[in-house]
Order: sequence, then structure tokens, then C-alpha cells
Amino acid sequence: MTDSATPRRSLPKADPDGLIAAVLLAFMATAGLFYVNIMPALVSGLQDGLGFTARDAGLVAALNVYGAAGGAFAAVFVVDRISWKPVALGLLSALIAIDLISTQLTLAPVLMAVRFGHGLVGGFLVGIAFAVIARTKAPDRTFGMLLVVQFGLGGVGLLFLPGLVPRFGTPVLFLALAAFSATAAAMLPFLSDYPPRSRSAEAVAARGLVRWVPLAAALVAVFMFQAANMALSAFVIDLGRAYGLAQPFISATLATANWIGALGSVLVVMIGLRFGRLKPIALGAVLTVLGALAFLRSDLAGMYVLANIVTSVVWAFVIPYLLGLCAAFDPGGRIATLAGFFSKLGLASGPALGAVLLQETHFPRLVTLAVIGLCLSAAFALVPARALDRST
Repeated sequence: MTDSATPRRSLPKADPDGLIAAVLLAFMATAGLFYVNIMPALVSGLQDGLGFTARDAGLVAALNVYGAAGGAFAAVFVVDRISWKPVALGLLSALIAIDLISTQLTLAPVLMAVRFGHGLVGGFLVGIAFAVIARTKAPDRTFGMLLVVQFGLGGVGLLFLPGLVPRFGTPVLFLALAAFSATAAAMLPFLSDYPPRSRSAEAVAARGLVRWVPLAAALVAVFMFQAANMALSAFVIDLGRAYGLAQPFISATLATANWIGALGSVLVVMIGLRFGRLKPIALGAVLTVLGALAFLRSDLAGMYVLANIVTSVVWAFVIPYLLGLCAAFDPGGRIATLAGFFSKLGLASGPALGAVLLQETHFPRLVTLAVIGLCLSAAFALVPARALDRST
């Protein structure tokens, strides 16, 4: 006879501030937005498997991320008042269900609506994950792990998924997303509870010290940077094909560029603010514009490889500085969470604008759009970055 007073054994928990917990949290945060990391495969797969136009495929991807922006924005207002674990499990289950439903859809307008709903759910999950990461003792390390997971597994997806679509059809893309969400759900029980931190009077008072003008410029810089980069990234497979490159070569190039791109975030961790923010952002702006322009010579296979590697590395290098720039002008820490919203808004707007321009698959025009966006991002970022460096 079992003693009813004997407590049930619970699953072992990872050290809340340890490396394993960082990996588990990174998977949870990535699950809500993993389609962004395989977006080139998603856009090309919708064209190859379902016969979508470049415009329709781009809009499906864009609406997915627009939904995520809305979900992340909504999470800001409730994340401190919910029991995050059961909510996260429910959201992951919903993501799996929506991805499975997506495997059965073949009409572009219907898929656009369903993927927008998927984005709302995923964005809310990402908002929860970011809030939980912020409760760890070393959130910077966890955010670094997040980039490693995103770039590493995104590279795997870009290597294999484009080749699987001709054999198994478009559903393989959504099944891959569902499998990732299922993996993240299986990891949840091993995470600690991470209760919200109590807010000090100093933190509350700091909300009135937000420097709105430079913060607004930094937020616009984040939006423009993400939009310009994603406008190119979403259609980079089609661009390579248009210049006569073979699909296996394109897939291998994108996977390699993703894996090497993770070094950009590692470099940020290594140098930190040793050189301030102005110099890294300015250097990144120059390199990313040169990388984007290199796509115009994608008829040379080596230039296509170089363009992908340079833009991936610089993307991972610059975006942490831009997000840090937003945080620096908000000592209370609350308003700067809008940087995540502006980031996702940019990630969605890039494919949307690119889709409009690609009605005639005009890739030089797409590159021009990206270069203009990158230059505008730098213009908005450099002035507040210089002011911040001078004040420290």
C-alpha cells in the first residue's frame, strides 16, 4: 500500500542560471519565430511546391511575422501576471496544431490568414520567453545562446529543406516547424519557475527618465535594419536561381553562411562596449552595404557566397548593438522592450516590400531597396550612438 503522504517525484530541473537552462530557454524563444530563420526555404518552397508567385509567397511570410509583432507587443502587458509555463505549453501546442493545419492548405489567401494567426501565437510565446530570459542572472549569455541556436539550426534547415520540397511537397516545411515546437515543449518541464522580480522604487522612478528622441531614432534604426536585411534574405534563393546557380550550391551556401554568421554575435560578446557603439555600428553599416551590393554580381558563384557570408556575420554583429542602443536610452527597462516589436515589424515589412517589387522578379531593384534601407538605418543610429558614447 502506497503512503499517500509520500511526495511525488518531480523531474530534475536545470540550474536556472546554467548553460543547460540557457539552451532550453533558447529553444523556447526560437520556437515561436523559427520560420524567420528558414524564411528563404519557406518562400522558395511555397513557389516550388504550391506554384505561388514570388509576391504571394513573400506575403505569406510577411503576414506570419506581422502576426508575431502583434503577439510580442501584446505579451508586454501581461507577461508579469501569468503563470508562464502552462501558458507556454498551450502556445506551443497551438503552434503545432496550426502548422499541421497549414500542411493541408493550398490557397494563398487562406494560408496568409492562417499564418498570420500562427504569428500572433508565436510572437506571444517569444515575448514570454524574452521576459523569462530577463529574469536570469546572466541574460546576455542566454541571448547569445539564442543567436547560436537560431543561426545553427536555421543553417540546417536551409541546407536540407529546399531539397526536400520537390520530393515531399510544401508540407515538409510546416512539419519541420511543428517538430521544432514539439521539441521545445518537451524541454519545458526541465526549466525552473523563474518568478518575476520585484520592482524597486528606483526602477519605477526611472521610467520617467526615458530619453524619447534618441530612443525613437534607435527604434527606427532597428526597424530599417531588420527590414532591409530580411527583404534580401527572404528571396535570396530565388535570386541565386535567377543568376543561374544550382539549388544544391545555393542551399550549401546559405547553410554555411548561417553557421559562420553566428560568429558575429560571438564577436559582440568578446568586445562588448570596448569601442563604444558608434564605431561598431558605423563599421557594420559599411560592410553590410558592401555585402548587399555584392549580390548584384551573383553571376559569379564566389560573389554570391561572399555576399551571403558578409551579410550574415554583420547582421548578427550589428543587431545586438542596435537593441542595446534602445535599452541605453530607457533606464527603466520597460519601454525598450518595444525594440522587439520594431524588430519583428521590420522582419515582416522586408518580405512584404520585396514581394511588391518582385512582381517581375526584379532582383536589382530588390538589392537597391535593401541598400537604401541599410543607409537609412545607419543615418538614424549613428547620431544617438555618438551622443551616447560622448556621455559615457
